[in-house]
Amino acid sequence: MFRFVMKRILDNWKSYRHRFVPWIALNLRKNERTIRQVTERSKDRLVSDEVVSETLLRLFRALLRNDVAHQGEALRLLPASTQTRYLSPETTEGPDIGEPKGEHRPIETMLLTVGFCIERKPSSLPFAGTGVFVTRGFVHKGTTVAMYPGTIYQAYEPILFQSIRNPFVFRCIDHVLIDGNDKGISKIVYRSCSGRDRLGPFSLSDITWLTANTKNPLAVGQYVNNCSNERAANVCYQEYDVPETFPLELRQYLPNVNYRHDTQRQEFKGCMK
Repeated sequence: MFRFVMKRILDNWKSYRHRFVPWIALNLRKNERTIRQVTERSKDRLVSDEVVSETLLRLFRALLRNDVAHQGEALRLLPASTQTRYLSPETTEGPDIGEPKGEHRPIETMLLTVGFCIERKPSSLPFAGTGVFVTRGFVHKGTTVAMYPGTIYQAYEPILFQSIRNPFVFRCIDHVLIDGNDKGISKIVYRSCSGRDRLGPFSLSDITWLTANTKNPLAVGQYVNNCSNERAANVCYQEYDVPETFPLELRQYLPNVNYRHDTQRQEFKGCMK
C-alpha cells in the first residue's frame, strides 16, 4: 500500500514539476540554450502587435464566415458594409485572400487560412500529460501558433481557491494571472464571467475551449509544455493586449475574460514560433 501511494505521488510530481516555478528555477541552468530572458514588458515583443492582430483577424473572419449560418441574429445588427464582408461569397480582397470557401470544421478552416493546424495529444515528454502538436501544415518563424485561454486576474484580485492543485495559472510579466484550467471551480468562474459580459446577441468571449469541440483552434496554449533538458523549446510566449478597436463580431473567438467586469484591459498570452 505504501509503495503504491509513493508511486502515485512520484508520478504526479513528474507531471506537475514542469509547471512548478521553484523546480523550474532550480533547473534553468541545465537547459540554458532555451532560456529567454525578458527583463521588462517593452522587451517582450518578438513580433509586433500589428502582426499578431493581423493573424487573429484573418483567422477569426474565416471562422465566422464559415459559421455564418449560425450568426444571423448578430450579423443583422452590424453595419451593411460589415455584413457584406461575411455574407458575400465574392469578398476575397484584402487580408481575407486565401480563406476557405464552403463549410469546414474549425481546425480545417485554420489549416486553409494560416497554413497549419494544431491539436492536443498525449505529450512526447515523459510524465508531461497532454501536449500540443502541429498535425498538418508548416509553421513559419514568427507565427502566432496558440493562445493561452482563461480568466484574467489582476495582481490584487483573489485567486486562492482557484489555484489549489491547479497547474494552469500563468503569471505575466506585469504580475497579471491567467487561469487556463478547463475543469473544476476555474471552469465555473470562467463560464460565469463570460455570461456576464455578453452584449445583447454578441458574445465577447469564447467558452468552447472548455469543451472538446472548441470553435477557436488556437485556444490550447495552456497545454504547451515547457522545454526539457533533452528537448529545446520550439515556441515562446508573448503578451498581447487586445485593442479597443477589435471588431465586436469577432470577440466571440477570444478565449479570455476579465475576473472583474470593470477591468478595461484584456490580455492574452500567445505562443510564437
